[in-house]
Amino acid sequence: MINKDRIVPVMRSDLLTLLGTMMKLAGTTVTAVEAADVATFNMTSGSGNVIANEPVKTFNFASAVTAAVVYFIPDYDYQGFSINGTAVTAAGVEVVPDGCTLYKATLASGAVTIAKVGF
Repeated sequence: MINKDRIVPVMRSDLLTLLGTMMKLAGTTVTAVEAADVATFNMTSGSGNVIANEPVKTFNFASAVTAAVVYFIPDYDYQGFSINGTAVTAAGVEVVPDGCTLYKATLASGAVTIAKVGF
């Protein structure tokens, strides 16, 4: 539906799907990763760019994952990242668990670095 100001409202999509679509339009290869349980992610294999398909409470990189970039929105109960089940203190910016800000967590050399994406 287009209103009198010629604005097309977002009605049939969610923020994470829109962000993933914008990344693909910008030329970033990104794959959705699904939660193992509500807001709990466990990446057991793979590498490259992924986007969490729901807000993240916890995200674990299994031992087989040595490098990855995770785009995510923190859950209100955000607890952070772990490597092979052990919680890590991520370098970079402090994550504000507001349920709407996009962040990028980079796993490299056994460490996680987090950056805010956008403005």
